[in-house]
Amino acid sequence: MCIFFILEYSILGGTMGDNYFNYYEVTEGDTLTKIANNFNISPKLLAELNGINISDYIYPREVLLIPKPGSTLYITSSGDTINSIANGFKLKPDELLKQNPNIYLQEGQLIIYKYI
Repeated sequence: MCIFFILEYSILGGTMGDNYFNYYEVTEGDTLTKIANNFNISPKLLAELNGINISDYIYPREVLLIPKPGSTLYITSSGDTINSIANGFKLKPDELLKQNPNIYLQEGQLIIYKYI
């Protein structure tokens, strides 16, 4: 599945991306499920966030994006609206759009909100 990041790849590695993500280096014996459980996120979200399938083998020294605590992530589905997503975050639409100015509502798009 292709994910359309609200944060463009060019800024994920910069300071804006660092506001939302930590980086984790895979070690021998790691699995997506084990890593996800350690960071209290779902294995499905971890896989989608890193552009891999949940059943894919991960290799030692591979680097994965891990959402930082306080960052809430949502991957859009068919039929989503700005209002329905904002309601899910318990926000007003304009609050959601401040941190995600480029919402296109394409299925599989990652939307991030960091509670301050």
